[in-house]
Amino acid sequence: MSETLPRVAIVGAGPAGIRAAATLIEAGLHPVVIDEGHSAGGQIYRRPPAEFVRTPEQLYGSEAAKARALHALFDRLAADGRLTHCAASSVVAVHEGRLQVLGEGGAQMISYDRLILATGASDRVAPVAGWQSAGVYSLGAAQIALKAQGVALGRRIVLIGSGPLLTLVGAQLVKAGADVAAVLDTSPWHRQARGFWQLATRPIVALRGLALRARLGGRYHAGVTLERIEADGKGVMAMCWRDAGGRQRLTQCDTIGMGWHLRAETHLADLAGCAFSYDEQWRQWLPKTDRMGRAGNGVYLAGDGLRLLGADGAEIAGRLAAAACLADLGLPAPCASADLRKLARLERFAGGLACAFPWPAAMVRALPDDAVVCRCENVSAADVRQSVDLGSGEANRVKALSRAGMGRCQGRYCQLAAVELAAVQAGCTPGAVGRFRGQAPVRPAPIGAFLREG
Repeated sequence: MSETLPRVAIVGAGPAGIRAAATLIEAGLHPVVIDEGHSAGGQIYRRPPAEFVRTPEQLYGSEAAKARALHALFDRLAADGRLTHCAASSVVAVHEGRLQVLGEGGAQMISYDRLILATGASDRVAPVAGWQSAGVYSLGAAQIALKAQGVALGRRIVLIGSGPLLTLVGAQLVKAGADVAAVLDTSPWHRQARGFWQLATRPIVALRGLALRARLGGRYHAGVTLERIEADGKGVMAMCWRDAGGRQRLTQCDTIGMGWHLRAETHLADLAGCAFSYDEQWRQWLPKTDRMGRAGNGVYLAGDGLRLLGADGAEIAGRLAAAACLADLGLPAPCASADLRKLARLERFAGGLACAFPWPAAMVRALPDDAVVCRCENVSAADVRQSVDLGSGEANRVKALSRAGMGRCQGRYCQLAAVELAAVQAGCTPGAVGRFRGQAPVRPAPIGAFLREG
């Protein structure tokens, strides 16, 4: 690579990162792509080991052709030497134009002139009494085990939450032959119907979702109230819940998968100096950018780490972020008008999802005092409420006093719930409570890796 060319780093090799890299390469640049996976594809198009026998059609369903195309594109660009792929590597810090990257060989510094963050999203989970028990996983973890290893996590499974991923994972497990005892959706039918017209902007996708729902049959229950997860010293025993009619139900199981749509992965954006705003629709803090993904200071965002629009939206956002980067560098950039129109349509569809499958704020706010909110630090709902009484309702004050968000996950699983509890205790909105400040390292990192740093 010529030393005169700008150095562009892309974090994430999912649909957004792959399309961003391809767009930059077409303009003559040689990007560095850093990704935690051993192969490109991201979470949605995660690739199994080479000896895996299941076909893309079995793994990705109706998205198999898109997965194949993206995998082939990235592999071809990497094989031709047109990009540098740092696989199985995590960016743990960002500071003054440098990325601290932790890989299998230890830590290294990668400098950049422009940075595209395509960090994707993770499960958005809400605490339920007993969720700290062994045998409770996120929906994403259950899907990863199924895709990457062909394994169902458990002999008898209950899935809880709301959103497309709940239906998708349930249908995938049923198709794979797993014993799915129940799929419990906290969103009632009338709430799901409210998002219908926005969901109709993508009728084929909506119909596919209904077909997956039909595959679940009588396992699926809408408008449920989740009460507690029963467990003993060995792990999960049953899910206690009430159906839409208020009848008490107890479903025996040894595994529970949970998730309420997605939570944007924003830790690196925070460290890179991006501004944030509270999104009332999604009830979470999201980075502020222009329509192309510009966040300022040479940083661009794409994919679910910016807008929760799914794989198709991520591809579009990746192209837009790369086009913005090229334009800012004074290089020829592709026309963005068609992609911006497609993006607007996807945003309408996403708005329908947010309406139909909301974050269960009322359920979280009604948590009993002894329910665990932060599993890493064993912080209870009472601890969070008392931290507001002792200090204030500001997020980082709550974090300091209660230790919520100080554990291994850095608040990825507990922050939204802790903020909801703090807001009701302080008599304000979650947006007024604020968000936990991001800190490096954003992933757990062994000290020995930094001692070997060259």
